[in-house]
Amino acid sequence: MNYVVLQVILKEKLFGTGSGNLTELEGVLNAQAAKGYRLHTITAASSGSKGFGGGDRIQATLVFEKLS
Repeated sequence: MNYVVLQVILKEKLFGTGSGNLTELEGVLNAQAAKGYRLHTITAASSGSKGFGGGDRIQATLVFEKLS
């Protein structure tokens, strides 16, 4: 495969700003890098809220390209 496409759902913190699970995103990036892929494209979109106490969700779509 020359390209791999992955989606990661990030949950926003209930209080304050920023994502509560950026380490998960970092893990996905590092796992693909270890397989010889580099990040080609990343997009992010709001995927809504899960209600009180649930925090907002952000859907990140990552496209990785195989290094030759």
